[in-house]
Amino acid sequence: MHDIAIRDATVIDGTEGPRLHADVAIDGDTITAIGTDVGRAHRTIDAAGRVLSPGFIDMHAHSDLQVFLNPTHPSRITQGVTCEVVGQDGLSYAPVDDDTLAAVRPLIAGWNSDPADFPFPWRSVGEYLDHIDTGVATNLAYLVPHGLLRALARGFDEGPASPAEIARMQEILAQGLREGAVGLSTGLTYTPAMYADDAELSALCRTTGELGGYFSPHHHSYGAGAMEAYATMIELCRRTRCPLHLAHATLNFAPNEGRAPELLAMLDAELAAGGDISLDTYPYLPGATTLHAILPSWTASGGAEATLARLHDPDDLARIREHLEVAGSDGCHGVTADWATVEISGVGNPALSGYVGRTIAQIAADTGRDPFDVCVGILVEDRLATGILQHVGHEENVRAIMAHRVHTAGSDGLLVGGKPHPRAWGTFARYLGHYSRDLGLMSLEECVGHLSGRPARRLKLRNRGLVRVGYAADLVLFDPDTVIDRATFDAPRTPADGFSHVFVRGVAALDDGELTGALAGRALRLTDQGVQ
Repeated sequence: MHDIAIRDATVIDGTEGPRLHADVAIDGDTITAIGTDVGRAHRTIDAAGRVLSPGFIDMHAHSDLQVFLNPTHPSRITQGVTCEVVGQDGLSYAPVDDDTLAAVRPLIAGWNSDPADFPFPWRSVGEYLDHIDTGVATNLAYLVPHGLLRALARGFDEGPASPAEIARMQEILAQGLREGAVGLSTGLTYTPAMYADDAELSALCRTTGELGGYFSPHHHSYGAGAMEAYATMIELCRRTRCPLHLAHATLNFAPNEGRAPELLAMLDAELAAGGDISLDTYPYLPGATTLHAILPSWTASGGAEATLARLHDPDDLARIREHLEVAGSDGCHGVTADWATVEISGVGNPALSGYVGRTIAQIAADTGRDPFDVCVGILVEDRLATGILQHVGHEENVRAIMAHRVHTAGSDGLLVGGKPHPRAWGTFARYLGHYSRDLGLMSLEECVGHLSGRPARRLKLRNRGLVRVGYAADLVLFDPDTVIDRATFDAPRTPADGFSHVFVRGVAALDDGELTGALAGRALRLTDQGVQ
């Protein structure tokens, strides 16, 4: 007798092939039978009229700390996500030593908050993965963050790394990959990875490729220099023989309107030449980051306290204003700041909560102040913990890129702040409901493949990403007629509609639409044979 039998489901298996009607049986954490009648079970779920698919894989998540702080993890479970890839954009919490951890926590407080009472009971990648194994809501895979490698080998200062420092970074990276990380991330607009030169990036990519991982860059520009930045990453990975996954592969800001065909032609040429490339996107127009990230890169040298000191120096402030309002800040992707597009999404200082949901331009107009002065004032009062949305996207680019054959989904979702980006709660439902069903941009079979089978192949998941006998029972049951995102910019934490059941390793994390609090998720570690 089976543990669970899901009866009369419309099975869309993640391969992008035709759907079928079948029963699916689960025993323990494994799919054990698929057919017209799988036999008796201790529990039976009537799935008539609903789709059973593999659990969805968020290829770009920022849940690194939130999975421990909010263990039921509703933003992911309520939209069918059963696996997330964290350690993104070159910054996270492992590997670290005490000094590096103390320095990085305020830098990414706008991504994960910075709770004073959390013990951070790890220092290495392996120890972080072990802590995941104590129980979280979703499975997690981890990328070694380049910024932490550089901080450990050199600190947070600008300038090229020496050969000895690069060798040390390679050594720490190799240890992290051997302990189970699936690849390397970088954040080339974030300190300290922004200071890396080609020699450093090339060495790290070679190590990553040799040990079976992939490279996921947040590259130098998604704005004025976006095409050149994409081309640089492609050439880097071709030369170092390292698989490339382009993170949040967007084309934003005014200079890139309508330019998606150029990017896709670049990808197609490299794929035709044998390149190993994939990408992820979120199905929304605004981007999200921290307010201090739009500052010119030189302001970040030395870490958070050095940045705050510069925001009190009149000469430095004059230089910063020139970059932001005249020349174009590299932190703002080479364009000048349009204060009407910069919306405060979250603050660390409760006294600033009235700014959440308002743009810098609106705050300036309401208070009779200069927008630049408003920006600086918020950064100082919030000690750099401010999150923002940037309303700079183009719908035609979003639609063109999501249709590409190597596309996968990544929410890039931040879970903290008063009004975080709704993509954290809505990405996967929005693909299924808005773009697949309502707009017809891809079939439901293809869409499910974007969200499951394709990312599973990039991650080398040996037994996940498909509905197949012998595979892990990471499964989602949803209504194809009603599935839709409900999160909005005004109410970003609204759960999606249409999902009834989500199983992580055979355990129901969502049962008849209700969160169970199950913590069946574990770390997915890279091995010589793939990720298990």
